[in-house]
Amino acid sequence: MENDTHDKMDELLVKYLADEATPPEQTMVEEWISLNTINGQYFLHFQQIWNESQKVAATATVDENKAWQRFQKKIKTADLAKRKTRIPGWWRVAASVLFIAGAAWLTVSIINNQSVSPEIQRITSINEVIKDTLPDGSIATLNKHSAITYPSSFKGKTRNVKLKGEAFFSVKPDRQKPFIIEVNDVQVKVVGTSFNIRTDNGSTEVIVETGLVQVTKNGSITELKAGERISFSLADTLVRKETSADKLYHYYVSRTFVCDNTPLWKLVEKLNEAYNANIRIGKEHLRKLPLTVTFEDESLDVILNIIRQTLMIKIIRNEDEIILQ
Repeated sequence: MENDTHDKMDELLVKYLADEATPPEQTMVEEWISLNTINGQYFLHFQQIWNESQKVAATATVDENKAWQRFQKKIKTADLAKRKTRIPGWWRVAASVLFIAGAAWLTVSIINNQSVSPEIQRITSINEVIKDTLPDGSIATLNKHSAITYPSSFKGKTRNVKLKGEAFFSVKPDRQKPFIIEVNDVQVKVVGTSFNIRTDNGSTEVIVETGLVQVTKNGSITELKAGERISFSLADTLVRKETSADKLYHYYVSRTFVCDNTPLWKLVEKLNEAYNANIRIGKEHLRKLPLTVTFEDESLDVILNIIRQTLMIKIIRNEDEIILQ
């Protein structure tokens, strides 16, 4: 029974990496990965195997069924290898190529880059921040639980990328070939600039650090320049831009929390994300207390101690919960 469950998860992981999993299946995989460090490590190994298989997928010419049988003998017990299981075509192809590539062993170096197909690249970040260089030299930094999809080479008149989650982009200038990001029902168009995009439960936020960005929603175009932000949900028909008062959005890129008259609740929200913490503000009047301070690559304990001293508040630890009051 345990082996059956393991096999089903393996097949589900392949569907996830092949971008063929349904939304409920994607959620199931991500929850399974986050369940414990063993699952997270297993997924990283699996990513490496998938990546190696894709590197030679376009050129390999093998008997898929025979290769699958050999692959089974390498990684399964004798009883499992004898079972007659109907394997999806794309899984047999992956397994056959893996066998040829010699990537069936899980002791290979871990990298976090996998291909959906030889033409399409998909980068997924689960429990760590990932930096990736795109085909045009632009750099994308993915926050945890995020993913981007893009072609292996940008052909045609645009450079198109799809995003889920949150990422910071430093786009290489090319006026003849705009860089376009699709996220939710929004299109973000740039030529050469740096900016942050965050999506969460259907809402979208764009913050521009340098250059100029065009945000299109429902046919309406809004231009943002450096220091401006825009945020809206799927239901919003009108969008409004405003000044971005701090650089907290940049914390996962620079490992620095920059507060400029920033309310406590906003910093706490980012600290919970960055440190996987459970910090709660115990008294309502504390939420809007302003902070002007910079934390550069500090531990959570150091940051909390400075907050305590600056705002003259108490910190109570209750098992896995930290209460500010």
